[in-house]
Amino acid sequence: MIGAFVGSFLNVCIWRLPREQSIVSPRSRCPHCSHPIAWYDNVPLLSYALLGARCRHCRKPIHWRYPAVEALGGAAAVAVLSRFGTGPQGWMYLVFVWALIVASAVDFEHQIIPDEISLGGLVLGLVLSPLIPQLHGTDRWMVALREAFVGAVAGGGLLYVTGWLGTVVFRKEAMGGGDIKLLAMAGSILGWKLVTLTFFLAPVLAVVPGVAVLVWKRSHVIPYGPFLSLALVGSLFVGPALIEMSGIEESVRLLWGYWTGTI
Repeated sequence: MIGAFVGSFLNVCIWRLPREQSIVSPRSRCPHCSHPIAWYDNVPLLSYALLGARCRHCRKPIHWRYPAVEALGGAAAVAVLSRFGTGPQGWMYLVFVWALIVASAVDFEHQIIPDEISLGGLVLGLVLSPLIPQLHGTDRWMVALREAFVGAVAGGGLLYVTGWLGTVVFRKEAMGGGDIKLLAMAGSILGWKLVTLTFFLAPVLAVVPGVAVLVWKRSHVIPYGPFLSLALVGSLFVGPALIEMSGIEESVRLLWGYWTGTI
């Protein structure tokens, strides 16, 4: 229930952030007739069904995104808190997933990722990592801060270099700045290993939709944020197991040891 109500607030963010409007005031209103929405017409999922997916006043249709985001908000709460517990670590991961929902929806519609989500989340990750060191698998705040910083540099750096190479090869922008900042934000919370896994997983998820857009719309441009977000959620839940099975972490440790002379 809490997640669904937060999902209702996420809808406010999705509508207002790309339009540079306040997410605090005025109160929610119909985007068609601007009539304020009463509390009994703003109950997640239930009001949408009872109103027949139409505004009570102007009878214009209510976009399907609203109940979808409310349902995603609730599902995220159940999934994340069931997996990671209801302590500070679990709630931090949940806020992170909620932020990804907003970033994905805005990028899908407007092809931008709001700085309030990416840069705001980056600051939050760097500030809270020492206070919740369990985010980075340690109980030492200095280690957690280092991992958050390295993760942010790794996440943003991987996409920045990829975008730069794409620009050189194709002679046009290949990677949006919002995607770079989003992965930097994720790195500050998840660490360098999981964002590196995300870096390789996201293109796999995007290839089929990308080909479909190329065939049907004759366009090479697709919003990459939703695929990054989906890959990040996958990395959050199953990434550590995938890394352990693949032996990547041990290989990186050996390479680092040889390079630094400690092995």
